[in-house]
Amino acid sequence: MTFAVLCSGLTSAATASSAVASNFAKGFHLDLSPFGVTVVAMVFLGILALINLRGVSESVKLNVVLTCIELTGLLIVILVGFWAASQGNADFSQTVVFETSEDKGIFMALTAVTSLAFFSFVGFEDSVNMVEETKDPTKNFPRVMLLGLSITLVVYVLVSIFTVAIVPIGQLGESTTPLLDVVRIGAPGIPIDSIYPFLTIIAVANTALINMLMASRLLYGMARQGVIPGILGKVLPERRTPWTSIIFTTVLGMGLILIVNNFMGKGTASALGGTTALLLLAVFTVVNIAAIILRRDKSQEDHAYFHAPKVLPYLGTITCAYLLGPWAQDPIEYQIAVILIGLGVALWLLNFLYDRLFTGRRTRFHHPEDLAHLEDTDR
Repeated sequence: MTFAVLCSGLTSAATASSAVASNFAKGFHLDLSPFGVTVVAMVFLGILALINLRGVSESVKLNVVLTCIELTGLLIVILVGFWAASQGNADFSQTVVFETSEDKGIFMALTAVTSLAFFSFVGFEDSVNMVEETKDPTKNFPRVMLLGLSITLVVYVLVSIFTVAIVPIGQLGESTTPLLDVVRIGAPGIPIDSIYPFLTIIAVANTALINMLMASRLLYGMARQGVIPGILGKVLPERRTPWTSIIFTTVLGMGLILIVNNFMGKGTASALGGTTALLLLAVFTVVNIAAIILRRDKSQEDHAYFHAPKVLPYLGTITCAYLLGPWAQDPIEYQIAVILIGLGVALWLLNFLYDRLFTGRRTRFHHPEDLAHLEDTDR
């Protein structure tokens, strides 16, 4: 499950990097070939690696700045939507019209798009890896998580409603820049064409940065616990950043962009975005099952854990498991997911065989209290 979360971060970052490259070409009016877009996306991932190597503090500060700029772009769309509605240029009847392709029924069409739309909320699970940096996480983290989800939900719903109400359905289905189309049609007097591609770059760059930050730290944690080769747990002497895991995840992300975009016959954004949702749906299915089981552990009742309403883990298990089915996923997404998880298994097996044959250590997860002992031993 840890490696599945890690890989979801890589596929999400690869998706975002490809979007950065495409909008970079549009913003500077460059006629790049598909391979040229791939090269720009890989260079962008390399830049993120340098920021990541600098440290968590710098990365998080940059993330805050990028988030504010990203939110500005979405607020522009919402304000344009309200303006268009006040001028009678929004057809809200379109928000309840269903148009499906390939003769799918409404239910199956909604199933497919729900699975893909799951990608929109990718990133919230990353914050769990940073929770130890917060004060009183048991109390503060659930509040921040639920508040952030609520704000995001309101913004996404407003953007979705105005997009469908302003842009004709046929044009929306064929557009690669739907939000820019909303601004063009809803407020044609705003000179946004030269600005919006760069707002999009900032928005998706933010997603890529936080996902690469998370992926490298997860890999580092697994290496420190002795589950995968220890070389992936090396840190820079002064900056204390996990340089080997940062390099490994960056190279893997570049490989995803190169292979999927040029050799698998399907666009990176669609294939990798769907794989991200697939991996996290699998993780959330298991996490909800774990939450149901952990409720039976009476030994931890004295700890003030956050408790969700009892019905939610059951609903989460059923819905996430349902969305994992072939009726909601593309076959290429299963292929990419299996390859990535297979790489994680290979790393574990390599470490297991090395420990058995050369060191005599037992490859296993350690309890948190054992980690301090491991660090003392390394020193």
